[in-house]
Amino acid sequence: MKNSKYRAATTLAIPLLAMSGMATAAEFDGVTLDAKLIGGQQYEALYARIADWEAETGASVNVISKKNHFELDKEFKSDLAAGSLGWCVGSNHSSFASQYPSLYTDLTPYLTPEFIADYVDSNIAASRIGDSLVMLPRAQFDVSALYYQKSLYEDADKQAAFKEEYGYDLTPPDTWQQVSDQAVFFSDPPNFYGTQFAGKDEAIVGRFYEMVVAEGGQLFNDDWSPAFNSEAGIRALDWFVNIYQQGAAPKGTTSYLWDELGQGFASGTIALNLDWPGWAGFFNDPESSKVAGNVGVVVQPQGSAGIRTGWSGHHGFSVTESCENKEAAASLVAFLTNEESQKLESSAGPLPTRKAVWEHVVAQAEGDAYRSEVLQAFQAAAEHAFPAPKTPYWIEATNVIYPELQAAILGDRTSAEALEVAAEAVDEMMRENGEY
Repeated sequence: MKNSKYRAATTLAIPLLAMSGMATAAEFDGVTLDAKLIGGQQYEALYARIADWEAETGASVNVISKKNHFELDKEFKSDLAAGSLGWCVGSNHSSFASQYPSLYTDLTPYLTPEFIADYVDSNIAASRIGDSLVMLPRAQFDVSALYYQKSLYEDADKQAAFKEEYGYDLTPPDTWQQVSDQAVFFSDPPNFYGTQFAGKDEAIVGRFYEMVVAEGGQLFNDDWSPAFNSEAGIRALDWFVNIYQQGAAPKGTTSYLWDELGQGFASGTIALNLDWPGWAGFFNDPESSKVAGNVGVVVQPQGSAGIRTGWSGHHGFSVTESCENKEAAASLVAFLTNEESQKLESSAGPLPTRKAVWEHVVAQAEGDAYRSEVLQAFQAAAEHAFPAPKTPYWIEATNVIYPELQAAILGDRTSAEALEVAAEAVDEMMRENGEY
């Protein structure tokens, strides 16, 4: 019998739980699990551990798709429509999970209560659809803080020039107006830009959403009718429009997603970058980043309403309802989100979702100035975190909103015109789906 530290987490069936009072592991010799996983540099270290699970269980994992969550979302929906659900394990996200009420199985029968209790309560709560635990959270709790190049703020000439032009000291920004001022000040296109932002898909809508909140508004009313066509919404969209139109962000930013942003800041050509914790280690690694040793991190800025941005969520793994080897698949998912896996992922900067790993991260950061700064910034950021709207039509809504945001940013519509068109489209979509 192969030995495994994590097998106490999984069981073959409910009767075993009832008979023994604890979960029992199983051998999975000859089992092959097809998986569809999120791709990206920051996720690869964890995937290297799959070989360890294979060696200990006798099973194998066949990764048949590795894409970003936006592309996976399209693929999952295509699979559902076609009934081609032969795969077993999928990357999931708290912002996407509510769209798939029939895709993923309840993991509760395959896990002990003690194993589940080791996750942060709020993350487990966000991993449920009703009473079903459809996802196990990995060490990828996402809320964004502001990365910046420290040397820009230590330059005496820049300090003097900024003070003369804007009337206040050049320090890392605490408001989005200050971000705008500083981004314009630092920009020297096409060689250097003050900031950047993800400009398409759910990414730009999420950023717009949190800016609307920071401006004192909301994206939806309680009945899920659109609420963003408002003065707060116009102020929020104007922020992106002004940054882009003043040349303070790269022209290509309207086609950027997270990988482009991470590589952009690491290239040394961006002054200020609102981004996720998973990039912290990458940005400070001299083998991957030109700004290594020059990175500062502060809590995300606040809008005119005195509210900080804080759109958040977490990554995880799920098992399909159609999977023929749910026990093996649950074992893999438990392994990829267990304490050892989360310690590995969080060592590069991502925030863990297991209680003991939070304690480990705090202890490990002692004596490391950069990691301590990162942890302090993201702990502060987490205090202001709020999830994506809990509607199964969130992604569908973002798909009709983001082209209008892009139209305003590119100058094809005013912000007011763009939001009016987007609100009408969301209203129609929600009504068609019976939301109100």
